[in-house]
Amino acid sequence: MEKLLLFSAADLAKVTNHRSGEIKFGEKMITVPKGTDLMSFLNTCEAKYVLLGIPEDIGIRANFGKPGAASAWDTAIKGIANIQHNRFCKGNQIIVLGQIDVYNEMREVESLNFNNISDRTKLSQLVAKIDKEVCHVVFNIIKSGKIPIIIGGGQNNSYGNIKGTALAKGKPINAINFDSQSDFRILEGRHSGNGFSYAYEEGFLKKYFIFGLHENYTSKNVLDIIKKTEERVRFNTYDSLNILKEKNFDQEMIEALNFIKTDSYGIEIDLDAIPNISSSYMTLSGFSVEELRKFISFFGKNTNASYLHICEGAPDQGNEKSNYVIGKLIGYLVTDFIKSRNSVNVIKHSLK
Repeated sequence: MEKLLLFSAADLAKVTNHRSGEIKFGEKMITVPKGTDLMSFLNTCEAKYVLLGIPEDIGIRANFGKPGAASAWDTAIKGIANIQHNRFCKGNQIIVLGQIDVYNEMREVESLNFNNISDRTKLSQLVAKIDKEVCHVVFNIIKSGKIPIIIGGGQNNSYGNIKGTALAKGKPINAINFDSQSDFRILEGRHSGNGFSYAYEEGFLKKYFIFGLHENYTSKNVLDIIKKTEERVRFNTYDSLNILKEKNFDQEMIEALNFIKTDSYGIEIDLDAIPNISSSYMTLSGFSVEELRKFISFFGKNTNASYLHICEGAPDQGNEKSNYVIGKLIGYLVTDFIKSRNSVNVIKHSLK
């Protein structure tokens, strides 16, 4: 994993606000010791969850989106490091692995313009290059028996997450995507809007459920494609759930879980679905933070939940307060997922 920049204990100490009488996640989370063989460490470490950052917004730029998501990893790790380590959730359950090295690729996109056809091709090629690295790292985390918690970056990285997990599992996987858009667009070169369609086309994605589509921003073409593949691709809309009240949130979660739970599945979270959160495609109307937290807890409880991906948050678009809010929000989502997984383990042990 040559393109992986490992997070050190010193790096963790820098982002942890130490306070007398308190124990923070940053004091308990685990990093890979210098000079240690990475795979041997992952295979033997008792911690179950692995934090991985992908500090890029190239896929977003390639999809007409606003840049800024590249800073989400730095903001998130600060938020996570300063969560209280206590009986409800413990920091030593987490390995902070580090981040994919996308420095050169991010430098290259600074001079590229999406409206230029040649530049558009270059953007897609850079996304495809990052795909390979994401796939490789996720594959190795899954093979070691750990559960990746991936913080982007754009949702273009869903492709690498799905492919890496499918290769590690030895068969296609399913995915649930909490999102205002389908990201199931045509295969026109890689970007943040077609990670799932590429994974589906290439045989890594078996079943796909989109939770909370915004009817105003889903094209007829995408709806037609989904209709033709409804045995494997399904959705509900935010409008039908929270505006028209035609469907019930809790019941729809059950329906979606029944659709995907037969195989390993990934949980994909696009922060564009939450109102007034600085993101690549910011919205004024959408699900509440409480609904999102409930969603992650519900889908995390199933034993087939194989990874969590939180993406599209763009702290760089906001102010200092926005940075803090996004970091704190991602911290909530990460611990909600871990707590839900821990409840699964408690149930397992009680049945023995």
